[in-house]
Amino acid sequence: MKVLLICLILIAINANVNAEYKSYLNYKLYKVNPKNQDDVNTLKEIQNNGIGEFWNEYFRPEDDVRIMVEPSWENIFLERLKEAKLEVKLIFNNLQEIIYKQKAPRQAGTVRSANSFFSLDWDDYYDLEQINHWLDELAEAYPNIVTTVVMGKSVEDRDIKGIKIDYHPERTDKKIGFLEGTLHAREWISTATITWIVKEFLTSSDPDVRAFAENLEWHIFPIVNPDGYVYTFTGNRMWRKNRSKTNFTSCGANVNDDMSNGVDLNRNFDFVWMTVGASNDPCSNLFAGPSPASEPETQAISQYVLELSDRGEIIYYIAFHSYTQMFVIPFSHVASNQMLAADNYANMFEIAVRSAEKLSQRFGTSYSVGIAANVLYPMSGTSFDWVKNYTNTRISYLIELRDMGEFGFLLPASQIIPNNLEVMDGLIEMDKTTKLLGYYTTADASKIFYSLSVVIFGLMAILVV
Repeated sequence: MKVLLICLILIAINANVNAEYKSYLNYKLYKVNPKNQDDVNTLKEIQNNGIGEFWNEYFRPEDDVRIMVEPSWENIFLERLKEAKLEVKLIFNNLQEIIYKQKAPRQAGTVRSANSFFSLDWDDYYDLEQINHWLDELAEAYPNIVTTVVMGKSVEDRDIKGIKIDYHPERTDKKIGFLEGTLHAREWISTATITWIVKEFLTSSDPDVRAFAENLEWHIFPIVNPDGYVYTFTGNRMWRKNRSKTNFTSCGANVNDDMSNGVDLNRNFDFVWMTVGASNDPCSNLFAGPSPASEPETQAISQYVLELSDRGEIIYYIAFHSYTQMFVIPFSHVASNQMLAADNYANMFEIAVRSAEKLSQRFGTSYSVGIAANVLYPMSGTSFDWVKNYTNTRISYLIELRDMGEFGFLLPASQIIPNNLEVMDGLIEMDKTTKLLGYYTTADASKIFYSLSVVIFGLMAILVV
């Protein structure tokens, strides 16, 4: 009798958990291409009225705009587009099917992939507990190389956990690399990409990978928004922000009130905060928070990277996101015709271009390169911009991973390994170019090279005259 009672309780608990998980049954994903500013204005009107959730927060003429529409608003949405003579294409008829495939648990007794490494493989997406357990496994298996690190605590008091990989702890002159993942909770591919890089750093026999792994002291955090990431598994697969609570009680018509919770951590950093590409509306996915660096996750990242910068030179800060396939270079808050270039913008651009070219060679995947205003949209309060402005970091990128919108944030697990292989190709080329430009020898090598080039060009001009 007791056993039966326990089973009934467990079933009830499981049913309650499933009931609380937001369903996207019969939600559709559409693609619209605005041809001119009038079309853009029509889409903004639809966006402002909450008739659809726009996966592109900002868009311009000729952009591919992805819009998720719930069943009750579908007719109104399509009618408005018809009135404006805007063409629309149905991408997915039922988003819940895509989400279910991503979240479907591995069946007990199934054979693990040949690509497995300890308790993880890259045929599936894994939750926070599984990722953190895997990090502990690595520290136990490689005690002289891998150390687990807790950067800080989240809003809901979860550890922001990562690892340090250091092949030469005896050296005091090492330069530093930093990998940031899953600042936006729903971008699961960023987690899977970083864990793959860790696996390669520890197992690859490729000389270029070995050099990349061993020449730097690496600080790697697959999930810096643990609360939001957990919520994508337990509450809402499409959640972007952290889980801060606000004083708002209602988001108004057409918007789920849960949207009043959370801050977009990639708009919360204290660098030109709330100037562009951010919102002061708590119900927006771009809510920048009540004040700069208001969130414990933002504070933890900032403090941790500042301490690293005090200890040594940071060569790389790479923030992985999805989707749209691009290398974004600081700074992101300025228009292209008013570009505030980082001191070594030209070098970062060259490194990114070479990396993108190499990345494309494996599967033909094309990545764009440039500042946010050119390749994405202007934004402020981002982590990689803050790092570039306030620390000694030489190469700082935001890398948007696969795809171009076919699946968007719901990239199938079947694309994890192809994505990871090509990204690793690009990162190795990045490191080769960085070395070629002298960043491993002196922080000012690029400036010296540029100055010498100017002097030589000037002397040649004088000689010609």
